[in-house]
Amino acid sequence: MIIRRMRADELERIRDIDRSETIRIGHRQEGREIVAFDVNWDDGGWLEGDGEHSFGRMIRGARRQLDLGGTAFGAFDGNRLAGIAIYRPRLTERMAQLALLHVSDGYRRQGIASRLLDEVLSLARRDGAARLYVSSTPTESAVGFYRSKGFAPTDEPDPDLLAEEPDDIHMILTL
Repeated sequence: MIIRRMRADELERIRDIDRSETIRIGHRQEGREIVAFDVNWDDGGWLEGDGEHSFGRMIRGARRQLDLGGTAFGAFDGNRLAGIAIYRPRLTERMAQLALLHVSDGYRRQGIASRLLDEVLSLARRDGAARLYVSSTPTESAVGFYRSKGFAPTDEPDPDLLAEEPDDIHMILTL
């Protein structure tokens, strides 16, 4: 597996990622508390087209982050994109953002997400960020991953990201 920076013209490769997942524990955020509950969510992955949860929307969002000065990192298995992370250096004056992190089904639990996050953390520290913000999908796998890396829920979520992703778990890691 090779981890490297991606060019903007490579963002179409997001189509390689199989986001599908069977989810049995979901989360909701109540201030700084995360509450787990039983769910029966079968996420079939991103859809074709430009609607909600579509490849088109994901690719446009990734391009927007790069236009804001962000950096994309890809985990490549040969020519296949197995995982992606997008870093935004300035959510606020001293806070960077992990704007996107996904690892394809079949590649999970192999340390790829950790390696991608390490690249983001290295760049954030080099850029002088004091904290890293993430808006996590409310699944056990995502929330558990971020918490294992030291992220903690915030009771002061970024208002724009909260409006865009009201069901997500908004967390911050102090660098």
